[in-house]
Amino acid sequence: MQEKFQELETRLREIGDLNAIGSVLGWDQSTQMPPGGAPARARQMSTLRRIAHQKATDPVLGQLLEELRSYEESLPYDSDEAGLIRVARRNYERSTKVPADFVAHFSRHRAESFHTWTKARPANDFAAVKPYLEKTLDLRRQQANFFPGYEHIADPLIDFSDQGMTVATLRELFGALREQLVPMVQAITTTQPPADDVCLHQHFPPEQQRALGREVAARLGYDFQRGREDLAPHPFTTSFSIGDVRITTRVDPEHFGGCFFATMHESGHAMYQQGINPAYEGTPLARGTSSGVHESQSRLWENLVGRSRGFWNFFYPRMQETFSTQLGSVPLETFYRAINKVQPGLIRVYADEMTYNLHIIIRFDLELAMLEGRLAIADLPEAWRERYRSDLGIAPPDDCDGVMQDMHWYSGNIGGAFQGYTLGNILSAQFYEAAVAAHPEIPAQLSQGEFGLLFGWLVKNVYWHGRKFTPAELVKRVTGKPLHIDPYIRYLRAKYGELYAL
Repeated sequence: MQEKFQELETRLREIGDLNAIGSVLGWDQSTQMPPGGAPARARQMSTLRRIAHQKATDPVLGQLLEELRSYEESLPYDSDEAGLIRVARRNYERSTKVPADFVAHFSRHRAESFHTWTKARPANDFAAVKPYLEKTLDLRRQQANFFPGYEHIADPLIDFSDQGMTVATLRELFGALREQLVPMVQAITTTQPPADDVCLHQHFPPEQQRALGREVAARLGYDFQRGREDLAPHPFTTSFSIGDVRITTRVDPEHFGGCFFATMHESGHAMYQQGINPAYEGTPLARGTSSGVHESQSRLWENLVGRSRGFWNFFYPRMQETFSTQLGSVPLETFYRAINKVQPGLIRVYADEMTYNLHIIIRFDLELAMLEGRLAIADLPEAWRERYRSDLGIAPPDDCDGVMQDMHWYSGNIGGAFQGYTLGNILSAQFYEAAVAAHPEIPAQLSQGEFGLLFGWLVKNVYWHGRKFTPAELVKRVTGKPLHIDPYIRYLRAKYGELYAL
């Protein structure tokens, strides 16, 4: 059985290497590749995905997993060997339901669609991406239909990213969250004027913004010996190995915040990947357990740490030193209120903590309507505008800052991606509350610029396990309870209650 298990590891690492090579090509496409390389890159990625899929669905691999079933059952459930066999079997069973030709075709389409979006968005040209989006919707429906037996067409797409979650579960969860959020947002926005954030709307040289972001990322725990930062149209993190986890950011020279908090956000993702047990290298365990858990780490570091009063008690003097002309005479309290300003806006990635999840719920509802056939792609821009009018009281003046602002749908993910952001917000507070319960000195340490205790707790309890446990298992192990919104609501009420005297 040991020999069979070693053969399994060898096969899985070969598949992992192929997928990592695909990630390198994807990173290059978003950061370095000249526009002329797009057609060939789409073909290359399609070829690679087809080969990886063929190896992932090889009947010999299926037979090996079946032969290892008794070995798995003889092992403790939480052992690395049992976890690897368990996750590999789930991957195999899912992969064998999807034809290799479909995988190759979809991969090529995704690359072509993303490249078109990178040109169409700044040109505000929805017509250019419309046929690609229509094809993406058709392909996602086909993909979902390879998995019969679900209650809703989006369920298997959601399960790809957030195992165990369904449309029904999320609708109930999001509904309960919305009931709590809307009254708080209304109480803030209707009883007092918005916080003064003019200090953020000045010229902040891009290289200084990026340097400051890198400095903070390193302080938090991101290891630049095993990573790097580059520019991209939409910030993302990609992992080629535990020893090579890269982040990207984007910079607005006339506004402070976008680059800085995007860097903290992506560093959270990257620290998760860098903190995985090195023994899992190259295997299916060497990744986060779910989209929601992964997002919990980016949101924890970006918001619960990066937008906290304690963090800026320590870091604001450094900020004033870097941007003395812009912020030298701005009091800390003014800056703190500015970065936590609550005001409905058009752009998800710039949304405040109180309104952010409303952006996600809009996208979640729209993509369900698309997948169900209730919303045509041609009608999507107007449906987007109408939801923003009804839910946030504003409407985008164009499609660039409306329906085209996020890369997700244009890189092939209609259904199954956006829910992870709100799940991550909820879990960020649940994990942080558990960390502080174990180490009550964490908030005081943040005020002193010491992040090692929180980082170490997260490595030990969350990062190290990679994908060995399901999301539900990991949350219960770490916090003692299943996922629930109470810690998140407590966090928001405490922070914004103090800020806005609610």
